[in-house]
Amino acid sequence: MISRRSALYSAAVAVAAPMVNRGRFALHAAGERTYSTRTLDLVQRSTVIDMLGLLTLNYRKLTAWELDPARFQPADFQRLKASGTTIFHPAVGFLTGDIYAQSARDISGWNALIKAHPDKFQRIFASSDFRLAKQTGKLGILIGLQNSEHFRTPADVDEFYNLGQRVSQLTYLANRLGGGSAGGRDTGLTPFGQRILARMNAVGMAVDISHCGDRTTLDAIDASPVPVLVTHSNSRALVPGAARCKTDEAIRRMAAKGGVISFTMVRAFVGNAKRVTMDHVLDHIDHVAKLTAIDHVGIGTDVDLDGRDVVLLPAHRFALDGIDYDTKIFDLTDGLARRRYTDRAIEQILGTNFERALALAWRPSAG
Repeated sequence: MISRRSALYSAAVAVAAPMVNRGRFALHAAGERTYSTRTLDLVQRSTVIDMLGLLTLNYRKLTAWELDPARFQPADFQRLKASGTTIFHPAVGFLTGDIYAQSARDISGWNALIKAHPDKFQRIFASSDFRLAKQTGKLGILIGLQNSEHFRTPADVDEFYNLGQRVSQLTYLANRLGGGSAGGRDTGLTPFGQRILARMNAVGMAVDISHCGDRTTLDAIDASPVPVLVTHSNSRALVPGAARCKTDEAIRRMAAKGGVISFTMVRAFVGNAKRVTMDHVLDHIDHVAKLTAIDHVGIGTDVDLDGRDVVLLPAHRFALDGIDYDTKIFDLTDGLARRRYTDRAIEQILGTNFERALALAWRPSAG
């Protein structure tokens, strides 16, 4: 039997895990949920990329790890490994105060944590690092930010690229670059925003449009010669009125450029029914797969292993019903298998679609 969560899915496949329900296995002895051998194998062999994957929403804990990396304990590492996620993109957005200084400090903190634990973390600088993280059993950390106001001039794009930033969301709220999805009128990508986007393309930093307003979203897609990313936003067709979710027009145009949209597990962007579950997340995947192709679907959960309701109130404002965020990758994979997605399609959703799109976005262009 598997007695600890840290033994995880690899042990469930390789060792005699408790078998129930015709070949379904528990991840640990006390677990109520069971998973098919196909699900366990798919997660085990895939490079799972969570394009808004947070190590923790407890920012006091995260700050402590960064200031004193020794406080990141083996148990912290094992719990993250047990989640099934290979690559985390733990981007945050600074909106007030000295955004340039705060953003630089955030990246410096990640650099210090990664440097202190070379046996546990793999820094993602280039597409080849995805496979390296998987092969070595490390947690991949892909550095990004959810607001590009730290780019005061195009030269700052180069500076932050050299610090290790590889993804930047153009706007969170409206800023000098363009409009946000919340608050204020969206007049589109500004001339300054066009210059910053062009510089990002030139150095090989991926453009994220998750929080952009509708016009800025379309302008950014049109302006970029390489794929742009929607790292954590769902389909507005399934959640009418949710400005953070993307329209079918935006999704089609993003896909035509080779981009990928990943789906959050934050309740308000998944559904507005009395009960909102993982099945509703799967509905978003189904919708975009039919609208475009499976090549443009990924994961960007926007939660940690505890879920937002642990740190944000009131309870159930953010969480899905019937979910254990520790096992969300397994639940998602099991659901995709139940909906008859092929192994290849599931592997694409779990990571290879983002591997492809990021490889293209990270190629420096002329300009």
